[in-house]
Amino acid sequence: MTDMVTLAELGGPLAALGGAAYARHAHPAAYWSTIGLPLSVARLLASYSSAMDACGLTVEPSRWRALAVRATTRREVRPVPPRRGVIRPNSTGFRVRLRLAPGQEPADVAASAERLRHAWGVHAVYVRDVKPGVVELRLVGYDVLRKVRMPRRVDGGLLRVPVALREDATAFVRDYRAVPHGLVLGATLSGKSMYQRHLIAGLATQPVALVGIDCKRGVELAPFAPRLSALATDPDEAAELLPVLVKEMEDRYDLIKARQGIAPGTPDEEITSDVWGLPESERPVPIVLFVDEVAELFLVATRKDEERRDEMVTHLIRLAQLGRAAGIYLEVCGQRFGAELGKGATMLRAQLTGRVCHRVNDEASAKMALGDIASEAVYAACSIAPELPGLAVAGDTSGGWSRIRTPYLSLADAAAVCRESAHLAPDVPALSPFRPYVPPVPVAASGTAAAPRPVTE
Repeated sequence: MTDMVTLAELGGPLAALGGAAYARHAHPAAYWSTIGLPLSVARLLASYSSAMDACGLTVEPSRWRALAVRATTRREVRPVPPRRGVIRPNSTGFRVRLRLAPGQEPADVAASAERLRHAWGVHAVYVRDVKPGVVELRLVGYDVLRKVRMPRRVDGGLLRVPVALREDATAFVRDYRAVPHGLVLGATLSGKSMYQRHLIAGLATQPVALVGIDCKRGVELAPFAPRLSALATDPDEAAELLPVLVKEMEDRYDLIKARQGIAPGTPDEEITSDVWGLPESERPVPIVLFVDEVAELFLVATRKDEERRDEMVTHLIRLAQLGRAAGIYLEVCGQRFGAELGKGATMLRAQLTGRVCHRVNDEASAKMALGDIASEAVYAACSIAPELPGLAVAGDTSGGWSRIRTPYLSLADAAAVCRESAHLAPDVPALSPFRPYVPPVPVAASGTAAAPRPVTE
């Protein structure tokens, strides 16, 4: 009997520890909400002052505070840490704001993020500058990129698509109004196509014209044909489509100039330099051009092909340089995109502000996408493991970058979204000759036909 009691006393805690270890590995979100969050908050509250002191984030107290401490107590006057705000927990971690002491700056806190991560037992600590003198610490409890779960609430809008999850548990939103053109690189099975699917599925439900150039005979973009306003599946068709897009851009510039040539008494707010300043009744629909495997447009075999290549590259560069004001945006995808592709490749890449680099086969490919952003971003892209498809490094030419991962979206689901939203495809007369043919969907019989019965008198 005594042995049974002892076994029960030991078995309960052991089973609880085993269950906690299993939940931490298999269900990290549930483990964090039940066990990880209380433990990390307790560590932060208990060791806040000592952790800040060890990280060099404390300053000498003011003269009045030192006099007050000496007058009211006999304790030693200690350095003062940044004043801590209210802890705000969430499903992936918690946030807390710090009011910096005089003489401190956000870079001081960011430099100690790794130390604070170990001190408080969390997966990562990110520092964000809120306003002068105030920073926000975003503590992430577990690796949110291992199993992607997009936030429930994401600020959307026209030409804004939440396409992936950042490593700090916030949504990565592809905003074409803020970053007009983008470059997406990645090796085979790296998740590049998944990223593209999310973009197309997100834009399919918006009043946007989608145009595709897929020189792999349309195997990537043809499933989305019901929602596409134009599709080119080989270089010859692309050579015919790109001049039409350039002509459409020029027509939109004529519309803008006509709006500018108005009477002198017109209010200033009605004078515009892009399509977004036009009245909604006159504004043409935005156009997003997807170019899959851009290298296929650069490869040539004969002199005739070389002339065609030069014309297409020139049209792409013009669209990248001037398309934003006309409401035309580019999303260029490929496995590799560098100067070795030929004339104009480097100039086109320089116009693509947004950069997303998935797993690549060599360091040179990562440098093509992220080398002009930060050397750390290149190293992060080269360290992506093959067993993590969808993981990428996103950045822009301002120098900022972060790891992101796209959630899984099957081709069938993305194609279903395009079929259901086919009626939203805007009518762009210039693109009508390039509208892909979509065969009608056969209607299934509603029931089994009844066998005929003889008529009796």
